[in-house]
Amino acid sequence: MNRQKLTPYLFLIPGSIILGAFIFYPMIQAIWLSLTEYNMIQDAEFIGFENYEALFKDDLFWQTLMNTFIYLIGVVPALVILPIFLAVLVNQKIKGIGFFRSAFFVPVVTSLVVAGIAWDWVYKEHGLLNYALELAGIISEPVGWLTSTSTALLAVMVVTVWKGLGYYMIIYLAGLQSIPSDLYEAARIDGANWWQQITRITIPMLMPFILLVSIMSSISAMKVFEEIYVMTGGGPLHSSETLVFFIYNEAFANLNMGYASASGVILFLLTLVLSIINIKFMGKSGNLT
Repeated sequence: MNRQKLTPYLFLIPGSIILGAFIFYPMIQAIWLSLTEYNMIQDAEFIGFENYEALFKDDLFWQTLMNTFIYLIGVVPALVILPIFLAVLVNQKIKGIGFFRSAFFVPVVTSLVVAGIAWDWVYKEHGLLNYALELAGIISEPVGWLTSTSTALLAVMVVTVWKGLGYYMIIYLAGLQSIPSDLYEAARIDGANWWQQITRITIPMLMPFILLVSIMSSISAMKVFEEIYVMTGGGPLHSSETLVFFIYNEAFANLNMGYASASGVILFLLTLVLSIINIKFMGKSGNLT
C-alpha cells in the first residue's frame, strides 16, 4: 500500500481510538456484565442468561418497557409535526424574525433542572395550569398532574415536546431554506393557496428531514431520563418510570450491575432496530444516502 492510499487510514486512527475507548469497549463490557452477577463489591460471577430470564419474568421491567413505548408514541409524532409549522412561521422575511427564532430555541438551551422546577410550579395542584383550567370551567377541582398515576407520564411528555420543538425547528428551517423559491412562485401563479403550497411543495421537499427528525426523536424518546429524574423520580407507583430510569435504579440504587446491563443490552437492540428502520427509509428516499 503506497503512501497516498495509507493517508486516509492515518486520519481515521484518532477517531477509531476514541470510539473504541468510549463506545465499543464499554459496549462489549456491558454485554459481558449482562451474563454475570455483579454488584461492584464482589467479583463478577458468570451466570449465563439468568439475568435475561429474570427480566422477562419481571413485571416492573415490562411496565417500564410499556411506559417507554407509550412515551415514544406520544412524543415522536408531536416532535415530527409541530416543528414543521414553527419552521414555516420563522422562515418568513419580516422584521425581527431573528428574535422569534431565538425565542423558540430558548427551551433547548435551558437547563433541564431549571425547566423542571418551572414546570413543577405549573403542574402543582394550585399552580398555573389548574388555575387556568378551573377559570375556563374545564375542571371543577385541582388535578395532581405529577402525583397521579394516570397523568404523570403525560405531564412529562408535554415537557419533552416543549423542550424539543426549537431543536427540530432549526433542522426543518434548514430544509425550508434549501427549497427553491421558484416552486412557490409557480404554485401561486397556478392559484395554489397557503395550505396547498404546504402539502404539495413543502412537505414532499422536507421528507428527508422528516425522516431524520423521526429517527432522532425516536431514539431520544427511547433514552429519556432527565425529565423523569427531575420531575417525578419514576413515580407515582412506577407509572412514569421508563426503561433508562429502570436501568439507573438497578445499577446505582440496587447495585445490580449485571441485571442493569442486561436491560441496557435490550435497550440497545431496540434502538438498533429503530436505526435500521431509519436507514431503510432513507435509502428509499434517495436523498440522504
